[in-house]
Amino acid sequence: MALKLFLIAFVLIGLGFLGIAIKIWAKKDGEFAGTCASQSPFLNKEGESCSFCGATPDQKCKSPEEKA
Repeated sequence: MALKLFLIAFVLIGLGFLGIAIKIWAKKDGEFAGTCASQSPFLNKEGESCSFCGATPDQKCKSPEEKA
C-alpha cells in the first residue's frame, strides 16, 4: 500500500515538473511572466519595493509586459 502511494505521489510531482518545464520551453526567452510581489501582503510584509520592476506596494507594476 505504501509503495502504491509513493508511486502515485512521484508521478504527480513528475507531472508538475514536466508542466513547468514545458511552460519555460514554450515561453519566449524561457522566462516566467513577471509579476509584482510587492502587491501581495503575504509576500511583502515589510512594504519593500518589487525586485523585478521597482514598484512600491502603492504603485502599479512597472514591467513592460504589464503595459503591453
